[in-house]
Amino acid sequence: MNAKTGNPATRHVDIIVVGAGFGGMYAVYRFREMGKNVLGIEAGGDVGGVWYWNRYPGARCDLMSVDYSYGFSDEIQQEWSWSEQFAAQPEILAYANFVADKLKLRDNYLFDTRVESAVWDDKAKLWRATLESGEIVEAPYCIMATGPLSVPKDPEIEGIGKFRGQIFRAQKWPHEKVDFTGKRVGVIGTGSSGIQIVQEVGRQAGELYVYQRTPSWSLPMRNHAISDEYQAEMKANYPGMRAAMRLNPTGGTRPVTSRPFFSLPPEQRLQTMEQAWINGGHTFLGSFSDLLVNQAANDQVAEFVRGKIDEVVDDPVTAEALKPRGYPVFARRPCLDTEYYETYNLPNVHLKDCLKDPIVEITENGIRTEAGEVELDMIIFATGYDALTGALMAFRVEGRDGRSINDKWQGGAQSYLGLMVEGFPNMFLTCGPNGPAALANIITISEHDVDWIADLITHMEDNDQRVVEATEAGEARWMDVVVNLAAMSLVRKAKTWWVGANVEGKSQGLTMFIGGFNKYAEACAAAKTGGYPELAFEPARQNAEA
Repeated sequence: MNAKTGNPATRHVDIIVVGAGFGGMYAVYRFREMGKNVLGIEAGGDVGGVWYWNRYPGARCDLMSVDYSYGFSDEIQQEWSWSEQFAAQPEILAYANFVADKLKLRDNYLFDTRVESAVWDDKAKLWRATLESGEIVEAPYCIMATGPLSVPKDPEIEGIGKFRGQIFRAQKWPHEKVDFTGKRVGVIGTGSSGIQIVQEVGRQAGELYVYQRTPSWSLPMRNHAISDEYQAEMKANYPGMRAAMRLNPTGGTRPVTSRPFFSLPPEQRLQTMEQAWINGGHTFLGSFSDLLVNQAANDQVAEFVRGKIDEVVDDPVTAEALKPRGYPVFARRPCLDTEYYETYNLPNVHLKDCLKDPIVEITENGIRTEAGEVELDMIIFATGYDALTGALMAFRVEGRDGRSINDKWQGGAQSYLGLMVEGFPNMFLTCGPNGPAALANIITISEHDVDWIADLITHMEDNDQRVVEATEAGEARWMDVVVNLAAMSLVRKAKTWWVGANVEGKSQGLTMFIGGFNKYAEACAAAKTGGYPELAFEPARQNAEA
């Protein structure tokens, strides 16, 4: 606030970065290294993005630690050591803090601060962000590093406000430890977070009731500690692994193959699946090349996974309810677990099949389904996010001529390369909804995206340009690529957050680029080497003369 006028203070910087997840952190570092005055704005109290908020019991990344870490700094790679192949939330958050400390990133951030609006001023050729404090920040460029998973959603169930017990949300878990000993606990949701919570809380609670609507496909994680010898090998071979990750459709080190399912005889197919199941992790996903385009192959793999559930779960009725049906295997986000199915063999763990017995309401004392009420002390919502577009549509973002991003995306997300939106000059997205987004390693994508944006800004400065915007034709061409690829994929057949089906009233459709990270990077590189033919520029001289 200006002490003399009483008006909100205005801060002028070169680049605004919204978000302090791994994409936002790297953006702040990269642009600062370019000599820019960068200001990062984060709603949370510190760095870490989703891992700052997700502190629920059992929270763990389902990407291997070597994948879910930065590759831009060998110094960071050599100084940091992971303890497990799949890191738990406390270690991931510690890693984010380590990077922030090492690079002094907090010097460029405002924490515990929300952006209420970001508006493009076409006359001044800059973005004007209004913060909840009333402060205004102006900058020529705005980087939306808001991430694909950052706006939690409650279930659409009547009576949430009535419950007299404790309600917890997986996506905004309290910082202090929660004691479940002797408690009657209900968990709503069995996606990735729900699975991790169930397998942890089931061994602590007095009674655990799991309310499942759509069962997920889950594979054994087979997590293990990283030995000193293996740690040394990883550090010695980081350059080769990072190069391989950039050429991998997953953006990580997960194995992939070009071998179609029916290229092997039945006994070899079974042997391949059995070995992948033993190896654990996402090895199973990389065993065959055509599982998301060949329904017949998908059906056989799905039946194999269902058979594994039968082998583990003692009660046949519970086992049957846990088996996903009606949508292709891996068309819903594949989860990784540590004895999730075994948890249902515990006498205190009860599966409530909401397909047969839907939830009617949350009452003062618990959860009522059509069959009756279960009294509870605690309810945990593991019901996911308004994913991909939710974070950017959660506050007012206005581009040219006052058009909002909510209007632009009313019928679904559309952008150029997942990086720029027509009608929103000098605004860039990291891990945007029309790139590989949730289908590849988010840190690899984020590093790639920030580097591409940085190269474009450098190109503009070298050529005396001040404003850049995606053209309608360029955006339309890219969306044609995205849509045509999606039409070939079985992913579109499942009602998931990947297609927006978990949010009532949200436009549905597979808007992510499913061609793989490597092909996405090739498309972005082609735009750069071709001189950015699908972008429109305005020169700095023209603005100065005006």
